[in-house]
Amino acid sequence: MIAAVSALGMTAALGGCGGTGSGEVTLKLVAADYGDSDANSSQKYWDDLVAEYEDANPGVKVDVSVYSWNDVDRKVGEMVAAGDAPDLAQIGAYADYAAKGELYQADELLSIPTQADFVAQLADAGEVRRTQYGMPFAASTRLLFYNKKLFTEAGLTPPTTWSDLAADAAVLKEADVKYPYALPLGPEEAQAETLQWLLSGGDGYTSAVGTYGIDSPQNIQTFTWLKDELVDKGLTGPVAPGKLNRADAFAAFARGEVGMLNGHPSLMKTAAAQGVDVGMVPMPGEERSTRAALGVADWMMAFKKNGHRSEAGKFLDFVYDEKNVLAFSRKYDLLPVTTSASATMSTAAQDKDLAPFLEELPTAQLYPVGKTSWAQVSADIKKRIGTAFATNGSPEAVLTTLQTEANSLQNEADSAE
Repeated sequence: MIAAVSALGMTAALGGCGGTGSGEVTLKLVAADYGDSDANSSQKYWDDLVAEYEDANPGVKVDVSVYSWNDVDRKVGEMVAAGDAPDLAQIGAYADYAAKGELYQADELLSIPTQADFVAQLADAGEVRRTQYGMPFAASTRLLFYNKKLFTEAGLTPPTTWSDLAADAAVLKEADVKYPYALPLGPEEAQAETLQWLLSGGDGYTSAVGTYGIDSPQNIQTFTWLKDELVDKGLTGPVAPGKLNRADAFAAFARGEVGMLNGHPSLMKTAAAQGVDVGMVPMPGEERSTRAALGVADWMMAFKKNGHRSEAGKFLDFVYDEKNVLAFSRKYDLLPVTTSASATMSTAAQDKDLAPFLEELPTAQLYPVGKTSWAQVSADIKKRIGTAFATNGSPEAVLTTLQTEANSLQNEADSAE
């Protein structure tokens, strides 16, 4: 989904609780940048929000540093390793920190109304061993995007099954569409495209009991079909799936070069701004449209290191106020993570473009972020999954390798806890 800044200055404090020596507390927050330019950087969002908060809470300062998605998780990891953990971090994964006892529980921070307001699906995903540590901050779902102009010119209707999708892609190829179906399995966000296809085949990354099931028979069947019926028939465009990143696929869609691809809300405005008339439907399944959409959430967490539990919790109650959740979601075309903001968005005329994505959220399937091994498993998927679609690639062999590595990583994590 989803992905510049200055490094976080750790100048706060010497002497007790990270204060300034004058009774004032400074909270350090590291956040991810959801903007695509300096003009809409998340730094401005946070600066405005913090200014409002500090005006009403004169004893607390909030120092926010924003990093690109390419850097933010690594930066926080480096800070924690150096003993300089921020008070708050808004990044992509939380479970490894929770497993090491470095995070406050959500119920140690938030008021009861704030914690109860989280969308249940997202709150559950924030749990490790049935205790919530990860607080959802932003969410999105995926739909199949298609170029209405290209479909109309080719006499096509949106696909509802895999065979429909393959047939449509074949017609688009004959019409010289550069990417009939764009399949971004490059290292940028391959874990998302992978999971959307696994879900469309009726399975996913984990089994019904929560263990990894990456090489299940259904998953192997899904990826074998994908290779045989789309990739090997030249229906995914001139760039090998393992070399195609999501950002490049989205840019090609906005240029009118893509017939179909899995997209999230921010692509709507980008494409429309370049004159592309966008259609959206649920991801096709093997025999019918699947209602198991991919859901993605990013996470807020609070570190214990500096002892600012009360101050961090009060600030987070403000961050998750309905008006602030709505403002952030609308600014970056994301879905609210609270039920109150979701209810408002579902009926507001200004949010009608997001309605199809919002409808998908309650039943969306998220990554297994509660697993302490997930961050490394995700990195392995990004690195390896594209090789399944090379000329001599084997989906079964690649999925089996990923399953073996995932089990090993989870066993190590379980032993360490």
